[in-house]
Amino acid sequence: MKRIQFLQASGVLCIAAVAGLQPLPAAAQAYPDKPVTLVIPFPPGGTTDVFARNIGNALQGILKQPFIADNRVGAAGNIGAAYVARAKPDGYTLMLGTVGTQAINHYLYKNLPYDPEQDLVPIALVATTPNVIAVATGSKIKSLGDLIAAARAAKAANARPISYASPGIGSSVHLTGAYLEQAAGIDLLHVPFKGVSGSLPAVIGGQVDVLLDNLPSTLAQVKDGSKVRAIAVTSAQRSPELPDVPTAVESGLPGLDVQAWFALYAPKGTPQPIIDRLIDASRTALRQPGVISAHAALGAQPGTLFGADLAAFEKAERARWSALVKERDIRAE
Repeated sequence: MKRIQFLQASGVLCIAAVAGLQPLPAAAQAYPDKPVTLVIPFPPGGTTDVFARNIGNALQGILKQPFIADNRVGAAGNIGAAYVARAKPDGYTLMLGTVGTQAINHYLYKNLPYDPEQDLVPIALVATTPNVIAVATGSKIKSLGDLIAAARAAKAANARPISYASPGIGSSVHLTGAYLEQAAGIDLLHVPFKGVSGSLPAVIGGQVDVLLDNLPSTLAQVKDGSKVRAIAVTSAQRSPELPDVPTAVESGLPGLDVQAWFALYAPKGTPQPIIDRLIDASRTALRQPGVISAHAALGAQPGTLFGADLAAFEKAERARWSALVKERDIRAE
């Protein structure tokens, strides 16, 4: 009797073991079997667009299907992010999100049409890059220390504050400026533009005192040095592309360690086997020499966080930026 029971139990175990080895769903096994749309929530030619196309090109070589760039622009990335959040969760609509779409906008905009934590599944951190603080070559400001001193002198004299240009209200660059004010205990005048195409000429022409921007957008002009001069980068370490430019930390602001970041997402509900396949492909892509060199040329580093680790990183970033938005009472207009 005991032997029969043992055989029956073994049979159950065998059935359970076989059940645990069921093949992946057919859709996941075949994925991808058609082109994948990669939504870019910012205009062509910008930093996000460049990183999206770099990773898209690498992924299509690995997954053997075209990755089609789709720029869905507007509302600081909210339009494109909301589109992906509502897309069919089958792995054929992805997005390259940013620190803005994933960790900042939720606290700036009322009635945001998507929830960055609940509606989008993190796949891979694609790139990180510092912001750069720069001035016109003829400026009397030669260092971050000079900038801080000038801001304090202007306040003491009740004069016009030192002004800084950013790509727009609520952008990660704008919040970097707010972070700089907080860390240094100074007041600056924020002058928003619609991208570096407007902010850079304003600084060169002397209408605005200081330029803050993502390093990739301004790297060529800064390296040229004929019209603008970098005085600091906001990352903890110096940029390999600008080895002579000190960090804000080195310049006396130990709390100012800020980087822009860009990451790949899928809509909530995308099958886990497809997410896992995209994670594996992204790991391979971000190790490719071509991707590494393309990132380096922009002053950026390939990401090293995937899936759950990226989700944990995002959670910390949301806590950081939400506190700043609340304390500085920053609002999108």
